[in-house]
Amino acid sequence: MLSPYMSPIERVWFYTLRILCALVLLFLIVPVLVIVPLSFNSGSFLVYPLQGFSMRWYETLFSSADWMRSLKNSMLIAPAATALAMVFGTLAAIGLTRGEFRGKALVMTLLISPMVVPVVIVGVASYLFFAPLGLGNSYLSLILVHAVLGVPFVIITVSATLQGFNQNLVRAAASLGASPITTFFRVTLPLIAPGVISGALFAFATSFDEVVVTLFLAGPEQITLPRQMFSGIRENLSPTIAAAATLLIGFSIALLLTLEWLRGRSEKMRTQQPA
Repeated sequence: MLSPYMSPIERVWFYTLRILCALVLLFLIVPVLVIVPLSFNSGSFLVYPLQGFSMRWYETLFSSADWMRSLKNSMLIAPAATALAMVFGTLAAIGLTRGEFRGKALVMTLLISPMVVPVVIVGVASYLFFAPLGLGNSYLSLILVHAVLGVPFVIITVSATLQGFNQNLVRAAASLGASPITTFFRVTLPLIAPGVISGALFAFATSFDEVVVTLFLAGPEQITLPRQMFSGIRENLSPTIAAAATLLIGFSIALLLTLEWLRGRSEKMRTQQPA
């Protein structure tokens, strides 16, 4: 808000800063949204101007056996990987937050390393590990590696939530005779649930959008939706890819809105906790 005491230079900077922020926002959003109108183009090429409005590419997407198989694989692999990442990530976050032991920083670094290690290295290492075991082209290998990629997101979000957790609630439950397992499920988990769910959503998005590891580990029957899009770009550039991309954009927006709602709920619960 403009102050009546601003100098002319401060007023110029006030408007310049907001214009620059708007331009940066457009630079980030426009390349993503430009694909959406192309998915409704009646023409057979991904070019502007549009030749007309049509839903033919969505019909092609949902009537194609290859595209539907890839979508089904994504909806199978991503939830399974998310469930594993959520369980192991939550347990690791609790252990790292409450435990005090030698090498704690090293363990934390190793657990979040899949987030910073180039995914190509993860893909090659995964292939070299699973191929000799006969699991190179299997759902199990994809689910396990995708879970490993999602664990760091769960650890970070749950650890951040536990930083504001009131440990007096755990002590009170223990003083009333509750076992550690009962305390976890009846006291701790409900309060850190927003952080757990946020991490799970990040893990789900990571698995659902992942393509590099899938290139190394997936066989013809395990091709996921991003892998199918990658193949389509290389072999036959069709507006069907734009339709699939539009669905992924809508899915990502829904995830972001859910994360924002969970963040607000977590803040509300934190302010309501007794001191």
